[in-house]
Amino acid sequence: MNSPFFRLIALVLACAVAPTAWAANGGSERIRDLASVSGVRVNQLIGYGVVVGLDGSGDATNQVQFTGQSVQSLLSQFGVTLPPGVTPQMKNVAAVMVTAALPSFAQTGQQIDITVSSLGNARSLRGGTLLLTPLRGADGQIYAMAQGNLVIGGAGASAGGSKVAINHLLAGRVPGGATVERMVANAALTADVIHLELNQTDFSTARLVADAINRKLGSDDVAAALDGRVVQVRFPGVGSRVAFISSLENIEVALEAPPARVVVNARSGSVVMNQSVRLGACAVAHGSLSVTVSSTPVISQPNAFSGGQTVVTEKTDIRVQQDPGVLFNIPASADLADIVKSLNALGATAQDLIGILQAIKAAGALKAELEII
Repeated sequence: MNSPFFRLIALVLACAVAPTAWAANGGSERIRDLASVSGVRVNQLIGYGVVVGLDGSGDATNQVQFTGQSVQSLLSQFGVTLPPGVTPQMKNVAAVMVTAALPSFAQTGQQIDITVSSLGNARSLRGGTLLLTPLRGADGQIYAMAQGNLVIGGAGASAGGSKVAINHLLAGRVPGGATVERMVANAALTADVIHLELNQTDFSTARLVADAINRKLGSDDVAAALDGRVVQVRFPGVGSRVAFISSLENIEVALEAPPARVVVNARSGSVVMNQSVRLGACAVAHGSLSVTVSSTPVISQPNAFSGGQTVVTEKTDIRVQQDPGVLFNIPASADLADIVKSLNALGATAQDLIGILQAIKAAGALKAELEII
């Protein structure tokens, strides 16, 4: 099931659905699927905290010293002072990093989910409670405060030097575990112009989006493409900006056929191509080269009373075998199914197919952009 034939047949099914649906709706998409409003984005938050209440599965403080330092600093805020030079040995505590995504227009008091990940050598965070932790943005300001009981989607046990674990025990989530304390300023609803940022840079798409907006609003100067990524839309000055942006997002844009592209994953050997790919006539020779190395022990024993020693050596044989390459004539084709059929006729493995596609592209027969990820 891992042969290029089955991979490329799945490719045909996946790619054939998209052109069919694309043709069914007239080759159009809504602006909300093509672009986003500039400034309306998610902001990442991060913080350092302590998880308590673990069942002996926390950090070993003799190895992870910053956990003990964190506990001492925390206790000092409550008037508890440890003797100098004493490092607390607490197996029920773990140092963690807390991350969260602050959504656009988040209001003060709104609750958001957080992710808690072990920073030391704890064995498990299961059953732990995150203590009050400030979450900061890239500017160093505190935007949320996190606290709560961890939800770990796994289980584990150990005894007699053996252990078993199901899923991951060193990271968990706290649903609604952070409360927003500061709002992020956003000028998307106050500026005189709105910038729509395309998901992919394309000058043709930017022009089509601007034309579709102008036709919808009955004007020629409301929208203009600034470059291949940004379309500027002028706010009419009356009505609600929220309603105006909502109407913009639901405008249908008649798109052109996507650019021809072949994407190759060099790690997994997957090959994906879209319906716009064209293949020119070419000839491909494909053969395989195998190298076999075998080693055989050889014992050399001295004669009797010679005073020598028995020596064990190895005899190595190296054999190189190259199967004869067969020259395949691949006809020119403009249909995706025919291209797949021609490539399958080569009988190459997935990794060999990557090299063949690169060679066809270099020869000028592959009419598409070849992208290797």
